[in-house]
Amino acid sequence: MSLSQSLQQKLLQKLSPQQIQLMKLLQIPTANLEERIKEELEENPALEMSDENHEDSFSEEMQDEFTSKEEDEYEKDGSEDDYGNLDISEYVSDSDDEVGDYKLRDDNYPEADDNKTIPFRIEDSFHEHLLNQLGMLSLDEKSFKIAEQIVGSIDDDGYLRREISSISDDLAFRQNIMAADEEIESIIKQIQQFDPPGICARDLQECLLLQLKRQVVEGKDVALAILVLEKYFEEFTKKHYEKIQRGLNLTDDDLKDVITAIIRLNPKPGGNMGEINKAESYIVPDFFILNNNGKLELTLNSRNAPDLRISEGYRDMLKDYDRGSKKDKRQKEAVLFIKQKIDSAKWFIDMIKQRQHTLLSTMDAIMNYQREFFLTGDETSLRPMILKDIAEITGLDISTVSRVANSKFVQTEFGTYRLKFFFSESLSTESGEEVSTREVKKILSDLIEGEDKLKPLSDERLTELLQEKGYNIARRTVAKYREQLNIPVARLRKEL
Repeated sequence: MSLSQSLQQKLLQKLSPQQIQLMKLLQIPTANLEERIKEELEENPALEMSDENHEDSFSEEMQDEFTSKEEDEYEKDGSEDDYGNLDISEYVSDSDDEVGDYKLRDDNYPEADDNKTIPFRIEDSFHEHLLNQLGMLSLDEKSFKIAEQIVGSIDDDGYLRREISSISDDLAFRQNIMAADEEIESIIKQIQQFDPPGICARDLQECLLLQLKRQVVEGKDVALAILVLEKYFEEFTKKHYEKIQRGLNLTDDDLKDVITAIIRLNPKPGGNMGEINKAESYIVPDFFILNNNGKLELTLNSRNAPDLRISEGYRDMLKDYDRGSKKDKRQKEAVLFIKQKIDSAKWFIDMIKQRQHTLLSTMDAIMNYQREFFLTGDETSLRPMILKDIAEITGLDISTVSRVANSKFVQTEFGTYRLKFFFSESLSTESGEEVSTREVKKILSDLIEGEDKLKPLSDERLTELLQEKGYNIARRTVAKYREQLNIPVARLRKEL
């Protein structure tokens, strides 16, 4: 074996603590920002809201600038001089570092205020709702643990997609509970009787059958629907209705009743409840855009602008220590603690302000780039726009723009949109003009919406229609766009 040395050059990007903090704050939705600030207020007594009578709400105005001065760093080594020479003048200055106010709310959007409260849900989460129902079962301690494991394995759509063997392994390795497959299956069957109907199914077929079997007393159409899903599930999903009619000797009216009974069911029984803890279920807009006689006006939701400041009490404490004569070790440690808390408070305030600046500069760039859409609401007027375009305009990193675009919403007179809605690639027209793929998707969606459902348009025909409108597009691209719009193939769009 031989040893050798080599010289390698690597380019690594290392984020500072400030950058990491800013990235985390950027990803926090407006609906959750107040909670994050409350946490910081609880952890750092040197940080406070400027109006102490309204700590649970955000101020209408905020400080325009917070001057953060460079401070000399020093190492604490326990020596008398290090403590005695601590410079605290910048923390006890009588002059205020905070200057200027500006409004972050437009009076034309009173909903931006909303009584300075943030909406929240009081319902149980999806899994809590299921766990609460376990109390209705007569289970011994072991069975209850198994049931808890099963509920914990159910995904947000309401399905149990883990194999029984995997659940058994988890119970054995994590809780030292040995459970037979039959024992686990028996408890699964009991949980499948919980609300919402269809819960804890292993697949779509079982999910739909669980729901129908609760409705079996409702009549012949439900009984036929159960028969269809048990014997002809694959044919039904592929809309091979003729084969089903022949196999079960169904009339056209029977088949229509069966289809009606099945399409009323919920293919994702946990879907709605699974959103309870997600910030997007609130959809609190981060921005408001108003068309004021052809002039677009952008405002930031005032909840993003807390009126934070350094505690006067902490500044006064530093003044008191500064006036004292020779300090003992305990006093010096107190001075160090206070300085660290003030440093941390300044840092957090600066991060909140940087968050506001980043949000506004990103949205302003998007608004100007897509000006025609914000004036008219016409999706076909959207220009091709990628993350790089906005990054170049704002001077921000592409990853920063991506974080803002993926987690923030803007309210317009035409509706509320996630920022990523405005991003799309480009496509060439017959005349060589660059158009947004969003425009093509809108036209594609309109074509499908207006088609004869007895004879849905194939991808080939859709391609021909788009080409007739001047869009140079391939059939495989049409298929890709259709799938991105969650529109099934022509055969599955056929209706009786």
